[in-house]
Amino acid sequence: METAVRVVNLVKKFGNFVANDNLNFEVSKGEVFGFLGANGAGKTTAIKILCGLSKPTSGTVQVAGFDAYHQSEKIKQNIGYMSQKFSLYDDLTIKENIRFYGGIYGLSSKFIKQKTDEYITQLQLEQYQKRFVKDLPLGIKQKLAFSVANIHNPSIIFLDEPTSGVDPITRRQFWDLIYAEAHKGKTIFVSTHYMDEAEYCDRITIMVDGKIAALGTPNNLKRDYKANNISEIFLLLARGIKSENH
Repeated sequence: METAVRVVNLVKKFGNFVANDNLNFEVSKGEVFGFLGANGAGKTTAIKILCGLSKPTSGTVQVAGFDAYHQSEKIKQNIGYMSQKFSLYDDLTIKENIRFYGGIYGLSSKFIKQKTDEYITQLQLEQYQKRFVKDLPLGIKQKLAFSVANIHNPSIIFLDEPTSGVDPITRRQFWDLIYAEAHKGKTIFVSTHYMDEAEYCDRITIMVDGKIAALGTPNNLKRDYKANNISEIFLLLARGIKSENH
């Protein structure tokens, strides 16, 4: 399988604090890769490095064939990124947001209009067209943000806790969007603190206190840890690392 993301001995420090402690993993092209862990586990820090928004302290990081130290702009051009906290401009309408992001990626006016019509139909946004984003329901905001992150047809899409705060039905619908893009051959890298979402991924890594505590397919991990679900594995790993530190 072609490698979309390669991480070897990644370390990220902020002063004496180690946010990412010697991370090692690879993500294949077309894979839905889950990055699981509690809030503060180091997921967002790692994603910002993979997206070219932050430099590693040490280690090797390659994304879409580009080096995170020297080719961060190339990485940004070849990925889509949906931030946990900020993805859309609240004081712009749906169409204005799509037009703005399309312009950032240098897309033609004709193409942007085509994608705008496509998104409004696909996401059933007709009744919301003239509303500011700040007035949209959270679930619709999230689905729109995902679509905007994908507007320039990137080879990899990074999603940082995209379903945080949304209801279970909307979460399921959001994962339908993820699957649709993965079936087209796109690599989806998604972080979440919802352990049940691990079941939707091809492979997952579980982060605990800045370290990778487990890596594999959901079924293999459940078999290896003799667990009924991923939540059980996470609790086992979290307790194990805490007991090591005391």
